Amino acid sequence: MPNPFDPYREALVVETLTVWPQDLPGTPLADSERRHIEERLHADPAHTTQLEYVKIPAGFIRKITVTASDL
Repeated sequence: MPNPFDPYREALVVETLTVWPQDLPGTPLADSERRHIEERLHADPAHTTQLEYVKIPAGFIRKITVTASDL
């Protein structure tokens, strides 16, 4: 379940993860295009559609699931 953007958790993000669903329209993309999109999404996580914070012992993982509206 997506979480709202949380500045507190953002300060504790130690790892990022990007999930690319198989049924995403407009894919497959080249690896360089995927990396560029991932960088842009993680640079502005407040404007992503599906954001999740996963608690780990050292902080949080910011998990973004890419959606058509993110592209």
